Amino acid sequence: MGKPIKISDRGKIWAKRSLERKIDIRPERERILIVCEGAKTEPNYFKSIQSTLPRHVVEICIYGEGANTQSLVNRAKEIHNSKKGTDYPYDETWVVFDKDSFGSDQFDNAIRSAESTGMKAAWSNEAFELWYILHFEARQTGMSRTEYKNCLTEYLETPYKKNDPDMYSRLVAKGDESKAIQRAKSLLSSHNGIPHHDANPCTKVNELVEKLNSFKVQ
Repeated sequence: MGKPIKISDRGKIWAKRSLERKIDIRPERERILIVCEGAKTEPNYFKSIQSTLPRHVVEICIYGEGANTQSLVNRAKEIHNSKKGTDYPYDETWVVFDKDSFGSDQFDNAIRSAESTGMKAAWSNEAFELWYILHFEARQTGMSRTEYKNCLTEYLETPYKKNDPDMYSRLVAKGDESKAIQRAKSLLSSHNGIPHHDANPCTKVNELVEKLNSFKVQ
């Protein structure tokens, strides 16, 4: 560490330049934690979005846990809390999970548990693939996983692979993200006032996508 600048020298040009160098004027990056139920499908998708964002503006940490509902929420809390009190705490934490075949109470309680501690839940009912489908159509009725697969294969004009690392770019090329966001909002609005487990089809993945898109350079 250099010697402190004497009061009598602070008005001098060389002293001003020295002080300016010590002041970090770069804007602080926002730090976002995303903890996903799937080990590959969801992380691959969000990592692709991450690659389009300016690193000096936002830092995104993505975990694929292979865990579900409450165990996933607990894991997200653990990772989030590990950075508390440090120089680099997370500004926002998101959990990403589906209802799938999990019980109604299990699904609803996981969402409440996440939101009660300030985390955001990008949940889907029935599956994450609903978000993909909304890039192509305004879906109003529930679908099985087999139906999701067949439908996406048709829209993408290539066999749908669940862990496809290029899924984001395929959706950008073939689908319409802005319409998917509006369709997801419409679905959520149509299910307003009913339990999450009964809101099928429905997803809040669009909210996380919109958050990430807000960091893109215009």
